[in-house]
Amino acid sequence: MIVQLTGTLVQVLPTQVVLDVGGVGYELGVSTTTASSLPAVGEAGVTILTRLVVREDAMELFGFSSREERALFDRLVAISGVGPKLALSVLSTFSPAALATVVATQDASRMAQVAGVGKKKAQRLLVELEGVFQKDAELRGLVGLSQPEPEDAPRPSSTSVELEATEALLSMGFTQQEAELALQGHEEAGASTIEKVLSFALRNLGGGA
Repeated sequence: MIVQLTGTLVQVLPTQVVLDVGGVGYELGVSTTTASSLPAVGEAGVTILTRLVVREDAMELFGFSSREERALFDRLVAISGVGPKLALSVLSTFSPAALATVVATQDASRMAQVAGVGKKKAQRLLVELEGVFQKDAELRGLVGLSQPEPEDAPRPSSTSVELEATEALLSMGFTQQEAELALQGHEEAGASTIEKVLSFALRNLGGGA
């Protein structure tokens, strides 16, 4: 299994890059997020995390700028009907933290913003991904979600929930002021868990659009 490559960037496009490793050019499918994070063409000593996907008629390499993006790619392609191209489309639309929030709030309207994902597929993806971030220790740590607590454990304080919700909103591109305004009144509305607080905030923000 090829898990990473280090070499010189030969080509960088929104959906693919070519990396020269010891005179051998490797073509890697990438998300626009990874492509935009790479240095200029010609840069040497560039390391890209990779995943090799083997099919009956081809072997394809995909590249990632972070461990969390690669881990999410693995989870996405494991879903029936989701191939590497659609997985990269999801990763081009959402950062790992933003995707975690979309899944936690089961926000089908935001998921449907992904190219190639209609409303029905968006709902199915959310169902398939539900619980992935909380059950997978690696992903939970990578996107900064807290460890799931036993049912009899003390409920998190309102302050900690607000901080976690604020961080999630900031990762989605909202400003600090927008996040604070969106969270106002969540206690009165009975939103006490991070999922309910984020759902409340996104509704105030017009569905997070």
